[in-house]
Amino acid sequence: MSIEVTTLDPQTDADGWNRYVERSDGTNPFYRAEALRLQATDTGTTPHLLAGFKGQEPIGLFPVFEYGKGPVTGAFSPAPFSWSCYLGPALLNVDKLKQRKADRRTRRFLEGCLAYIDQELSPLYAKFVTAEFDDVRTFTWNEYTVEPGYTYVVDLEGSEDDLLKRFSSDARSNVRNADPDAYVVEEGDGDDVERIVEQVAARYESQGKPFQLSTEFARSMHEQLPDGAIRPYVCRVDGTFVGGILVVESERTRYRWQGGVKPDTDVDVPINDLLDWHVMRDGLRDGLERYDLVGAGVPSINRYKAKFNPRLETHYEITSGSFGIDLVVDRYQKHS
Repeated sequence: MSIEVTTLDPQTDADGWNRYVERSDGTNPFYRAEALRLQATDTGTTPHLLAGFKGQEPIGLFPVFEYGKGPVTGAFSPAPFSWSCYLGPALLNVDKLKQRKADRRTRRFLEGCLAYIDQELSPLYAKFVTAEFDDVRTFTWNEYTVEPGYTYVVDLEGSEDDLLKRFSSDARSNVRNADPDAYVVEEGDGDDVERIVEQVAARYESQGKPFQLSTEFARSMHEQLPDGAIRPYVCRVDGTFVGGILVVESERTRYRWQGGVKPDTDVDVPINDLLDWHVMRDGLRDGLERYDLVGAGVPSINRYKAKFNPRLETHYEITSGSFGIDLVVDRYQKHS
């Protein structure tokens, strides 16, 4: 039986699409229909929710955003300018297949998606950033350029003490010796979502770097996605916000989406070490398996992230064509 690739409507087919998202091991909350609608609205793009079926059985998902600027059309996943977590293709119902069948199913699904993108969107440029999707051979066979990107992942296993012991000595010391009466780390609210994004934006501005993530988009994600999908962890000193991390949570993974920047306040508290520790500790307590630090490509930042003794994992940036217009290329940011 052949693989049929069809498109689902992000409004009327949202419940069905979300059920498929929840059944796939390779998705995160940014795949949900609510998140795709928000990304499209925020970036001025058109979402195409591609779903592959073998008969009635769903076998793959691939959300794609169509972007047009004058004569230039692009196809993106995640949406351009959105600063979203990884998207790209995700599979369902392949875990128990033998390798030959899994290879054939994956290839036919992706070829159907790429045919749709080529015929319906005809993009001059395409860019997809995948994470928990390793079989990118079909893209190379279809003359896409595939380049590795890197991230750090901390395995949330063992006891809390086991987890802490794997940290570097300075990180362990910062966590253990911090005066518990000097700070509070807690999960905040929508206002704290905005405070975290504003703090990150200020940090980027001070370094002369662009930052397109809006407070409205981040807050809407927090409000519209299911409870716990976006968790704003904040650190307060004397009741005042001094730092935070926006955490995206899937069934088994927490993602360090935004925040954790160098604080601009002079307090004798290791703010970011404590934030990351509480995110990991709470994830361990809740039975999650992984903490993705989202990025391992900037040496200065890597030094901080590496002290939690993470594993280096590979994701992929898949591109085709050429922008040809600086207006577009300059604004589509890579994950750091």
